[in-house]
Amino acid sequence: MYCTIGWHVLYVKSHWEKKVSDSLNSISLETFSPEEKIIRQWSDRKKTIFKPLFPSYVFVYIRSSLDFYKALSVKGACAYIRFGKEYGIVTEEEIDQIKLITGNKIITDIKTNVQLPRIGEMKKITYGPLSGLECEILKINNVNKIIVRIDSLQQNIIATIPYYCIEETPKVSQKIYA
Repeated sequence: MYCTIGWHVLYVKSHWEKKVSDSLNSISLETFSPEEKIIRQWSDRKKTIFKPLFPSYVFVYIRSSLDFYKALSVKGACAYIRFGKEYGIVTEEEIDQIKLITGNKIITDIKTNVQLPRIGEMKKITYGPLSGLECEILKINNVNKIIVRIDSLQQNIIATIPYYCIEETPKVSQKIYA
């Protein structure tokens, strides 16, 4: 079987992301399982918990067809995500973008969804570790939120970011030829 080198998306049993990721790391496969930090409020206390950003997904870096099959042999691993006949492969750049978003303390309230973003303002982030990244703005309850599209997953990442970190993107002028 032909196997592409890169980050593949492995579908795992529900709530098994951490176990599968640890098992894959123990057999020398590189994995990435991004998490969102959530503070849960009970009547007597608050507790910080970590939930998977992409439930039932673990990113696995595949170097050979042997790695491809070794990852599937781990308990809790179900199948690789496919879009039609193509396996879901995420670029190194997209993995780095996810790591920047999930690893930054300035960015809060991270969510994912599979709906396409609404048409809105296109902005460019000018400050912080996401500097240079273009994003679409949503204005919800007077809070500016950005959407960064991760195309190979067909998902969006939504994060709250301070307004001073964002500037207008230069508009491309259209020329009309007669």
